[in-house]
This record gives sequence, structure tokens and C-alpha cells, in this order.
Amino acid sequence: MEVPFLDLKAQNRFLKNEILPLWGEILDSAWFIGGQHVSGLEKDFAQACNVKHCVAVNSGTDALRFAFLALGLQPGDEVITAPNTFIATTEAISQAGGVIAFADIDPGTYNLDPAKIETAITSRTKGVVPVHMYGQTADMDPILAIAEKHDLWVVEDACQAHLAEYKGHKAGSIGAAAAFSFYPGKNMGACGEAGAITTNDADIAIKIRMLRDHGQNKKYYHELEGYNGRCDALQAAALRIKLRELPAWNEKRRKCAQRYFDLLKNNSHLVLPTVADGCLPIYHLFVIQVDSRDAVAEALKKKGIGTGLHYPVPLHLQKAYSYMKISEGSFPVTEAYSRRLLSLPMFPELTEEQINYVCKELCLVTKNFS
Repeated sequence: MEVPFLDLKAQNRFLKNEILPLWGEILDSAWFIGGQHVSGLEKDFAQACNVKHCVAVNSGTDALRFAFLALGLQPGDEVITAPNTFIATTEAISQAGGVIAFADIDPGTYNLDPAKIETAITSRTKGVVPVHMYGQTADMDPILAIAEKHDLWVVEDACQAHLAEYKGHKAGSIGAAAAFSFYPGKNMGACGEAGAITTNDADIAIKIRMLRDHGQNKKYYHELEGYNGRCDALQAAALRIKLRELPAWNEKRRKCAQRYFDLLKNNSHLVLPTVADGCLPIYHLFVIQVDSRDAVAEALKKKGIGTGLHYPVPLHLQKAYSYMKISEGSFPVTEAYSRRLLSLPMFPELTEEQINYVCKELCLVTKNFS
């Protein structure tokens, strides 16, 4: 049996007959930038996240960068985040003029550990960026309490957490602002690149709308120097259709995850994900820990099972950040986990038969490598 790590073709086949007519209308109108589809996506996604404002942009990376700039990040200002995220999180900090600072993660949820944040705070710290890893929100209450104590802002990196919940609150509605990615492989993915910022602060939304469009408040009137970070109408139209399906897709992912939990809970060679109290994850990824990770992945590949690695080299040990001179051992939870992580197949169309096969082969493989 063949079980891909991710199957985007199945989703696109399902929605093709809805998306293509809208794209035809856009081609006929030649309204490629902005317009009703972009404003419609912003309205729909704001409502879905239970926030007042949504600004569509061209990527999750720009969503983060524009949020930092709108909050007034200045050169030399420090921003704390976790070292086990994709580099886009820290690129956005650097490119907005900030200085990256790391704090280690919780060993159960793999999200930023609130207990490690205060030791990373200095007189130059301005913000904290909890990353909602793999579709589960970080523990936001203590993070917000620490931020309030030290007069810091909090920006949620919700790029993997579309409609995830924390104590009844939607991801993207908890911090001062939040960034979402609509990269094709996300739970709600575009047919190309796109992203969005959500916020309840009208001033932040106004600033980001200018930043994404060369600093204009209206055409040829530039309040500031901005960027070319707009979301195009083709992506917005497809995303509006996908947003209608997103709650059902997330529920299917949760059912897939529960099947994994049921079949793997007695496998002593694995560490399964932990779901924190009050969290409703959306399982963008289903990530386990396993010894002999690379050998296990190769053995599964020979059985036709695709897997992924997210993320095998922590950011503080990447060549791009060698200038920070952070030595190995500085963030022991992140480092230990990064050597053992393995992402199993996860997408809404995953069948029970496929999950049964993955679990059967995984149990055989881990037993052989024990």
C-alpha cells in the first residue's frame, strides 16, 4: 500500500469545479489585485477567527514581518521565540530590524515554555512570539501574564493553527496580532503563496494595510515606505472556498489523530503528542518521537509510507545564525526532541485503512530497531 505524507491533489480535485469558474471570472475582469475576493476573504477569515480585523497579504512571513513593524519594532529591539520553528518566524524578526532571542520549549506540547521566557527577557526585549506548533496553541494565559508584567506585546505565529482553539478562544484572537500562512500544505492552503494578519486593534490593521501596499493610504499618497506584500485575487477566491470546508477538514484530522493515538498508545518505543488541557488542536502535523529516527523513516519509505521532518536542526544551530554564537546544549529540550522527531502522514482524506497500515508497519519497524 502507498500512503503519501500529504495529498493535496485529492483536495484540489474535490474543489476544482468551484474554484475554476471564479478564476475564469477574475481572468475576464482582469481584477487580479485586491477587489471583492480579497476583501471577502478578509471578512470571512476575521469572522472565522472571531476578530475585528483581517488583512490578507502574500505570505505568512510577510504577515509576521508587517505585524512586528506595525507594533513599532525598532532596530536593536529583542523578540523572544522558540528555536524549533521554521526560519520564517525569525527571518521576520530580523527583517523588521529586531534581534532574535530564544527560549526553550515544553517537552510535552513542543510549544514555547512559559517558565523559560522570563530568563530570556532583557531591558531591550519588546515582544514574545509563541508559535502554535503542529496545530496546537501555546499556553497563552501565562505568556500573556508575563508579557503584561514586563510591558511586552505578544504576536501569535498561528501559521500552523487555522481555527485551533485555546480555552474557547480561536488562534489569532489572543495576542495583539497574529500571523497565518496559507502556503499550499497548510490546513487551509492557497494554490500558491498567501497569508493574513488578524487583530482586534484598528490602528494595527490600518498600518499593515499601508505596509503591504507600498505605504499608501490611497493610490500615490504614501504615508511611509512600505512593501509589495499584497494577496492576489486568484488566491483569495480559492481560499474563500476552502475556508468553508476548513472546519470539516480539521475535524477529519482530529479523527485521524485519534486513530493514531488508539493504535500506537501501547507502543513503548514511541512518544506520542500531548494535548494540553483547554486546547483543541487541528493536527496540521502528527509528530512522534522515536529512536533511530532516520532508519525508521527509511524503513517506512520502503513500505510505501511517506514521512516528514519538522524540524531536524533547531534554529540556534543553523549556519544562518552562527553569528549568534549559541552553543549546542543551550536549549536541551529542543535539541533532544529534534533528533527524534518524525511526522506521520496527516491530511483530511487519509483513510482508516491507510492509518491502520501505517501503524502496523511502524510498530514492526520500531520493534526491530529497539
